[in-house]
Amino acid sequence: MSDNDGKKTLGVRPGNVKQSFSHGRTKNVVVETKRKRVVVPKPGAAKPSGAGGGAGGNPSRRPAGISDAEMERRLKAVRAAKANEAAEAEKRKAEEEAREAARKARREEIEAKEREEREREERAKAKAEDDARKVKEAAEAKKRADVEARAAKSAPKATPADAEAAARAAPKPSSAPRKTERETRQPKGNKGGRDDNRRSGKLTLNQALSGGEGGRQRSMAAMKRKQERARRQAMGDAVEREKVIRDVQVPEAIVVSELANRMAERVADVVKSLMKMGMMLTQNQSIDADTAELVIEEFGHKIVRVSDADVEDVIDTVEDKDEDLQGRPPVITIMGHVDHGKTSLLDAIRKAKVVAGEAGGITQHIGAYQVKTDGGAVLSFLDTPGHAAFTSMRARGAQVTDIVVLVVAADDSVMPQTIEAINHAKAAGVPMIVAINKCDRPAADPMKVRTELLQHEVIVEQLSGDVQDIEVSAHTGQGLDALLEAIALQAEILELKANPERAASGAVIEAQLDVGRGPVATVLVQNGTLKKGDIFVVGEQWGKVRALIDDKGNRVDEAGPSVPVEVLGLNGTPEAGDVLNVVEAEAQAREIAEYREQAAKDKRAAAGAATTLEQLMAQAKENENMSELPILVKADVQGSAEAIVQAMEKIGNDEVRVRVLHHGVGAITESDIGLAEASGAPVMGFNVRANASARNSANQKGVEIRYYSVIYDLVDDVKAAASGLLSAEIREKFIGYAQIKDVFKVTGVGRVAGCLVTEGVARRSAGVRLLRDNVVIHEGTLKTLKRFKDEVKEVISGQECGMAFEAYDDIRAGDVIEIFEREEIERNLD
Repeated sequence: MSDNDGKKTLGVRPGNVKQSFSHGRTKNVVVETKRKRVVVPKPGAAKPSGAGGGAGGNPSRRPAGISDAEMERRLKAVRAAKANEAAEAEKRKAEEEAREAARKARREEIEAKEREEREREERAKAKAEDDARKVKEAAEAKKRADVEARAAKSAPKATPADAEAAARAAPKPSSAPRKTERETRQPKGNKGGRDDNRRSGKLTLNQALSGGEGGRQRSMAAMKRKQERARRQAMGDAVEREKVIRDVQVPEAIVVSELANRMAERVADVVKSLMKMGMMLTQNQSIDADTAELVIEEFGHKIVRVSDADVEDVIDTVEDKDEDLQGRPPVITIMGHVDHGKTSLLDAIRKAKVVAGEAGGITQHIGAYQVKTDGGAVLSFLDTPGHAAFTSMRARGAQVTDIVVLVVAADDSVMPQTIEAINHAKAAGVPMIVAINKCDRPAADPMKVRTELLQHEVIVEQLSGDVQDIEVSAHTGQGLDALLEAIALQAEILELKANPERAASGAVIEAQLDVGRGPVATVLVQNGTLKKGDIFVVGEQWGKVRALIDDKGNRVDEAGPSVPVEVLGLNGTPEAGDVLNVVEAEAQAREIAEYREQAAKDKRAAAGAATTLEQLMAQAKENENMSELPILVKADVQGSAEAIVQAMEKIGNDEVRVRVLHHGVGAITESDIGLAEASGAPVMGFNVRANASARNSANQKGVEIRYYSVIYDLVDDVKAAASGLLSAEIREKFIGYAQIKDVFKVTGVGRVAGCLVTEGVARRSAGVRLLRDNVVIHEGTLKTLKRFKDEVKEVISGQECGMAFEAYDDIRAGDVIEIFEREEIERNLD
């Protein structure tokens, strides 16, 4: 059969080709065919000429149009290509032979290793069999010796002939190799030599509870255990492994799989044990501690009950040894009244300008800084706010500090927050250094400061006390060196030490929610070294240290004792004052945080549930006449939010109070606007702003958002708004008296009193009281006030007028009319 099977070969002939397209469109195409030019050299043209011939060969045998030089170049190229091809072929052949030799060598090496491995296994197997045989023979010989000894004791004395006959009758030990264990274990009916332990038939509940295999295929671990038992039996080790009795820690509720893991038992066995007790549970379900105790006792272990609070036992609380302790920098807290120059003094020490960046020129956060003195000493400073609202911040600063520097202005002397700072320092039991600031001012009187400090049991060295006092000026730099020397001396006396090699722990000085970085906590490390990658728990939050940033904004890999750093990597914003502890595993940190969160929820719920019905009724009765101003507070850091809430709680009286519906850290979000709309509350943003969606939502729902950067302004605005809820005070102002001389009856008006204004003035818009024998019998308003026949607005003293009361006619001659006005006076919250 031909290639085309009798069909015409498809081709294109020269000429016009008509192409047809859709919608009746056509196109004529001109087709041209070009033949490929093939150059065929004539016979003998490619051969090189003889010695006497030219380089170009015979011109009559070469293709037309090719010169002798071109022909010579072509011939050289052909010869070079053939030579290269031959060289490459030889090279490929050599490489193939080398690869084959290498493969052969590797194959021989592998075979040699396998042969050595087989010989080693055979030798080990033979040795094991030989040892087992020797042990068995020794046991049999000992057994025979024991039998013969017992027989010799019980039987009469044997003659030598009897002994010789017994020796001949005794069986000789067989020298033939014993059967292998596989041959002895193989059942007779199993022709294929396969150990088929699978069971046929249906699985019943009794079979499952009694521990049958249930038609399941054995796991790899079970097969390995079986092989291990067979190996031990082959080596004569028939002693069963002794069961390990474990102390199993069981909380109030535990998952079945976790219980099996703590007992080191199979999960399937624990599930079967529970099924025998009538509890159909899976490995992922929880059981209580009593049920777990029954299961543990059934498996032969001992139960150790633990409470949920024991999860915190993983936190390292071991006392440090004296040889592990190393010197650490002191932590100094700057405290004092607002605007006494605390931050300015710290700026002068640090040679920085923090005050310039503070809103309103006052500190509203706790700042943590490290300073290296000219003498090489490293000092850690905490700068606390002096405003009255930041009481808790000052208390936190005193709790984590080693030395308190009390800053008192020489021209202002002791003020309320100065006294509060003294009390905080005394409560924390830390030494105090008094820095009398602003000594460069004309009105400065340092001796007055020292004298007033005596009233609060602070006796300075100049007055024969033990508290160091230094006169300083943050503006001129006076006394700064003396202050640093005093701090260094006090730190040397304290002999501050810590162990930097243990798991880190520290206190959260401040916490905030940063838009770009997430929750950020300013932590003062107190013990150990906090490193990047450490897993920690802090309050109700946990995390892994993603980055550590020092007080200068630089990233560091670790922070030792007394070093303040910003920690990134938390899962939520902690409370200021929480303690940070490094733990070993993430699961431990998560478990501790969840326990603390649940404990806090339970505590809040218990506080609410403890209220009795009578207390609720009394509270409702009190709130009946109480006006509330609800607000939402969002701040930049946790300490500011806490201070604002505390300030709001102090605003109000028996009639009005401020209720903080929600306070948090971070930007104002759409959920905050929704809560504010539902309760009709304004949103107070302190150093934060609303995001775009929150602004749009607030505009649509009519929620007011107010922004503040100074806590003074926020407190004053809330106080003014709360004052607007107070009912105005109504005061009565006496303006005149009139005496009724006669009573007339006027048609269309009723009874009209003819009066004489005896004192003050009578006004128609004023209120009136009718007095009879100095007893008030009516209080109301005037219907008409006439002078002769004309209606007038007022009548002055000594003139006569006519008066008629609104809806009251019982008037008599001799009655007295008291005229007064009411005025409303706005009240303010002090």
